[in-house]
Amino acid sequence: MKKYTVTLTDEEIKQLQALSSKGKHAAQKILNALILLNCDESQGAGRRLSQREIAEVLKVSERKIERVKQRFVEEGLEMALNGQTPQREYEHKVDGDLEAQLIALSCSAPPSGHARWSLRLLASGAITQPTFFQGLSSFF
Repeated sequence: MKKYTVTLTDEEIKQLQALSSKGKHAAQKILNALILLNCDESQGAGRRLSQREIAEVLKVSERKIERVKQRFVEEGLEMALNGQTPQREYEHKVDGDLEAQLIALSCSAPPSGHARWSLRLLASGAITQPTFFQGLSSFF
């Protein structure tokens, strides 16, 4: 495994300490800040914990620590704290018109003998309506 060395500036240390002490941020962001603070090489070898000790104290895997250190070295502080943006794009299976019709159907009174709409009932109710079925044919 490739070793990444984290060396923080005084300004970065102050920023990470402020971020981790306030508790007004996402848990993963605070956890990543604590990982970076504990992996800082500029503190000197005497104060620094081993990666295994950091993992035990913070209750994370050593691999997570390696990933945070790698992101810090390769992409900078902000990417190390916030993580990567999702790379995937999802195709929408239902367009706005079809979604509106489905919502209207689900908000209407359920068929007699039923207390509420289930997915199965919505599907069968959608099939009985011709305009609705045309939009659903691409979904199935």
